[in-house]
Amino acid sequence: MAVKFRDYYEVLGVPRTATAEEIKRAYRQLARKYHPDLQPPSERARASERFKEINEANEVLSDPDKRAKYDALGANWKGGMDFTPPPGSGRGPTVTTEWEDLGDFSDFFASIFGRPAGGRAGVRMPIPGTDIEGELPLTLEDVLHGAQRRITLNGKSLDVTIPRGIRDGATLRLAGQGGPGVNGGPAGDVYLRVRLLPHPRYRVVGDDLEMDLPLWPWQAVLGAEVRVDTPDGAVTLTVPPSTQSGQRLRLRSRGLPRDGARGDLDAVVRIVVPTRPSTAEREAYEMLRRSASAPADRPATP
Repeated sequence: MAVKFRDYYEVLGVPRTATAEEIKRAYRQLARKYHPDLQPPSERARASERFKEINEANEVLSDPDKRAKYDALGANWKGGMDFTPPPGSGRGPTVTTEWEDLGDFSDFFASIFGRPAGGRAGVRMPIPGTDIEGELPLTLEDVLHGAQRRITLNGKSLDVTIPRGIRDGATLRLAGQGGPGVNGGPAGDVYLRVRLLPHPRYRVVGDDLEMDLPLWPWQAVLGAEVRVDTPDGAVTLTVPPSTQSGQRLRLRSRGLPRDGARGDLDAVVRIVVPTRPSTAEREAYEMLRRSASAPADRPATP
């Protein structure tokens, strides 16, 4: 006997590659949105049908074994197509009474998976609580060393553990800290999206950091030993002779944590000149101009 195929991924609005966490989040949002108990009387009948589909889809996709069996039907099935269960699937006239009390679940579900975990029509289904999303601003020092923070979200104080090396845009999940459930449903979760605050000295580039390194012209030409502040403390950096503006001088393992190691810190050279040169400095520059190399070796004049 043919039954209607249901695209459970489409019902929950997730791709076939969705993770268990993505499926869970989609189910929670849809279950609360369409639960008949939360609808005005004029919308309850329509919401009830949608709610049945959502629960049926979650019943399958949240169970690894059932999901694998469902996926075996093929990725190209479309909702509404007829499907004839293979021999031995359990669907047939000899076992008709087995599904007489399925209630909220479809013939398709019954033909493939047998009796569901629950669900006669009219049963008050538990509703999971709403998930709460927020933003978590972090400093570079938080990322470098990890931290413990106490935040207030929707009037509730929450303790947040910030793992060392977390990246901008990552999401921290606080299980069971979201909105309360209804009818005994589980509480929702809190999802905090990390936003890395700008640092006055360092810029984040992937796993690396970069900073500006101002040098006087004579330091760039002759070379020098300069003091550089890094996230781990001050170090002495050797500037080679004839260093050019924009050149990068790399300090290894001074960047962000990554897989048990560290990225690097690039010091980007910026040549600076005195804004108010002294008389002696002006004389020195005049002498330099007079004794400069042949025109072919000098930069072109604009």
